[in-house]
Amino acid sequence: MTDSHAHLDACDEPAADLLERARAAGVTTVVTIGTGIDSCRLALAIAEVEDGVVAALGIDPHQAASPEAGRVGELHSLLTHPKAVAVGETGLDGYHRFATIAQQQELMDAQLALADEIGLPVVIHSREAAAETASALAPFAGTVVLHCFSSPGLLETALERGYYVSFAGNVTYPKAADLREAASRIPADRILVETDSPYLAPQPVRGRRNEPAHVVHTLAVLAEARGDDPVELGRRIDANARAAFALP
Repeated sequence: MTDSHAHLDACDEPAADLLERARAAGVTTVVTIGTGIDSCRLALAIAEVEDGVVAALGIDPHQAASPEAGRVGELHSLLTHPKAVAVGETGLDGYHRFATIAQQQELMDAQLALADEIGLPVVIHSREAAAETASALAPFAGTVVLHCFSSPGLLETALERGYYVSFAGNVTYPKAADLREAASRIPADRILVETDSPYLAPQPVRGRRNEPAHVVHTLAVLAEARGDDPVELGRRIDANARAAFALP
């Protein structure tokens, strides 16, 4: 099984301990996410020493109004690392508003251009900015992973364009029927699952710090929503993640 989005550098416990529990739960691959230049370096450092860990490297939209946004050029050399498999997370967030949508899109556009130049997929954060995200992604011809899918307004765009759609712990929450409905409509070869550790712990462990081992709870809810066998869905999702991120 693959946890397609975790922030191992942001977790309280050492990555080695988290990954030991994850492997015991059947999680063989974790995509750890860099959200700024220092975070990207930490993500790569973890991926270098831990089997089954690869990294997506980017500057997240919350930093679009900060000096970090001016460091996109530093991503280029980091993305040449053999454990770097994607650009991101990047995208648009209309909820937190740490930066204007225009500032966020400028940062996103720069990272999309980098992904296009290097030939890597992009990991996209979109919250309360579905129309703007769809518009910003329209010119990008590469592989797109919509992380922590929480925007039903993006569903039709994702289906039409063949995006990968990754579901996190929030799909397990009692009031998230719209997300479970969306999950039931994603093609079998485009669905992914993630923890977004240490955030968004799924319902059975809600209120605790999340970790990659908890992805099994989200997988179980996705399988129920889709009418799938959990074991088979886990295998399908693992194959999808390997295709999306070009993993061996």
